Amino acid sequence: MSRDMGSKRKIGAITIGQSPREDVVPEMREILGSDVEVVEGGALDELSRDEVARLAPRDGDYVLVTRLRDGTSVQVDEQRILPRMQDQIDRLVAEGMEAIALLCTGEFPPFRSPRLLLEPQVVLHHFVAAVARGKRVGAVVPAPDQIDQGTLRWKGAAGDGDVCVVAGSPYEDVTGMERAVERLKAWGAELVVLDCIGFTGAMKARAAAIAGVPVVLPRTVLARTLAELL
Repeated sequence: MSRDMGSKRKIGAITIGQSPREDVVPEMREILGSDVEVVEGGALDELSRDEVARLAPRDGDYVLVTRLRDGTSVQVDEQRILPRMQDQIDRLVAEGMEAIALLCTGEFPPFRSPRLLLEPQVVLHHFVAAVARGKRVGAVVPAPDQIDQGTLRWKGAAGDGDVCVVAGSPYEDVTGMERAVERLKAWGAELVVLDCIGFTGAMKARAAAIAGVPVVLPRTVLARTLAELL
């Protein structure tokens, strides 16, 4: 991508929760560098807690877990927030972003965007498939309701390898994530995927110390992919 010398690159970052994501974007900025400006938007921006509650998943819905501006963790149904995500994409394109990244590892139908649009789940899936095919892949998802959908997703990346998906939220006490990784270690995981953008670098380090195997962190995979493209 071309730019004027001396000007900052501008990329958009869209959370399925509320912006700013002060728990995510600063770590990404460390990889992207000081010449990149990150402009954020959120699917739940400007909504009250009651309005957010009306977007909660029902039986059979595709469950997404995210964070509100006050740090609270909430669950939302994918279908109910898709129009709001598209609105944020349209806004950031109009504001001149060179590229847009979704801050969620969920699977989404195609969005409209004349600019480069990075979906972490797509990037993550191919990254894991490149290094883990035939291995025992363990994944940690935020909520028990996501285990079935996570199992289907990671079976595709592991090829003929075994898959085990457990729950441990990055938005609650870290001991939940630690117990989840301990279960994956006992199962015999050869690679661990922390399958949520909310997992931090410190959580990755803790998970690696527990599991004793490589751990994949979505936010850094996403940031390094963006850095390569800018």
